Amino acid sequence: MTDPLELDALWEDFHRAVNMTSQELAAWLRVSDASEESEPLPEHAGTPTGQHVLAILQKRRTDLTDDDIQVMYEVVDKVAEQADVENEPEAEDSSRRHQLMSLGHDPLKP
Repeated sequence: MTDPLELDALWEDFHRAVNMTSQELAAWLRVSDASEESEPLPEHAGTPTGQHVLAILQKRRTDLTDDDIQVMYEVVDKVAEQADVENEPEAEDSSRRHQLMSLGHDPLKP
């Protein structure tokens, strides 16, 4: 497990990177997985990482598992790589935006 100071920093970094609420992310995961023929059950919508992020958003810091902490590090790193402040994707770059939104980060959200 991570030491308390490191966990505090990770918790804050994660919640800065993940700027969508759990309700917004859950809705996005359902929409992104829906097709004209079918829509997955809410608990199965989206990518495994997106589902894990959603689960983390619904937890208290004291309830985090080692897997949660690993996913938090991965999400913080992925969002930092793709969403640098000087190169935020434009609205037209929907593919990149959708990838980030599947991690809980909407680059067009203030």
